[in-house]
Amino acid sequence: MGPYVNIEEAIDLLKAGQVVAVPTETVYGLAADATNDEAIALIYKTKNRPTFNPLIVHVLTLEDAEIFVEINENAIKLANTFWPGPLTMVLPLKPKNPISKLACAGLNTLALRIPAHSLMQQVLYGFKKPIAAPSANPSLFVSPTTAQHVIDSFHGTVPVLDGGPCRRGIESTILDLSTPTPVMLRPGPITLPQLENVIGPIDTTPPLHIKAPGQSQRHYAPSKPVRLNALTVAPDEGLIAFGSPVPEGAMITMNLSPSGHLDEAAAALFRVLHEMDRQPIKRIAVMPIPQEGLGVAINDRLKRAAAQH
Repeated sequence: MGPYVNIEEAIDLLKAGQVVAVPTETVYGLAADATNDEAIALIYKTKNRPTFNPLIVHVLTLEDAEIFVEINENAIKLANTFWPGPLTMVLPLKPKNPISKLACAGLNTLALRIPAHSLMQQVLYGFKKPIAAPSANPSLFVSPTTAQHVIDSFHGTVPVLDGGPCRRGIESTILDLSTPTPVMLRPGPITLPQLENVIGPIDTTPPLHIKAPGQSQRHYAPSKPVRLNALTVAPDEGLIAFGSPVPEGAMITMNLSPSGHLDEAAAALFRVLHEMDRQPIKRIAVMPIPQEGLGVAINDRLKRAAAQH
């Protein structure tokens, strides 16, 4: 089987306990059967991911979600507003559930979402089981927003269902609803004001323990150093620009959104990081991104990309 597979082949791989990269509206996911310990272990092995980092599990309907987790009033309100879509909710696991403990990293909670991408929905419909699917890239490196990114990241060793470029281009918002006051674990396409408009106040203090993906300090990182809030550039740097005017003098410049639109910048972020990482430059400089709306999620990813070991 070559690097590209169709929907039926992707479902067959999942049934066989294998991994397959699948498209979602956020980024490509490295999918496996969420009820199969060996399949989940293969995700961790393929990604070289710390096993204390839980995975997001994808289901097709809210009724499916209720099989695995305790759904509370806030979850129902958010599901009715934002599902299917780029919102992950962390909810208490039901005492008897088939989800692999490895997928939950041994926690008594599960990170769950209903994806909006039609191909991912077709895979879920055909597979008829929950699917764990963290981003389809080696752990800590830049997330993939095209099938080619997956092929490049894993040197063609991971089969991929090609669904074209991801529309959102940035990972889902993660909200912890297992505590009395909801806690924002990771900013994303669904913004804090949008969430609070539905369920009221949300705590933005990071928890002491990892409860969901994307919380480690260094994450989404290219191989080259990243310098943030750059107002000037050096000749050996590549510049990731936003809006205009753009500082001159970089070896290469790529603009996330020449018109200064944050949704366009979010969709382009990981593609541009991938492209910059392949350029003959010493460092990647990034212009300031407004800390508002989707800019909060973009800056979160950039800060983690810039963090050193």
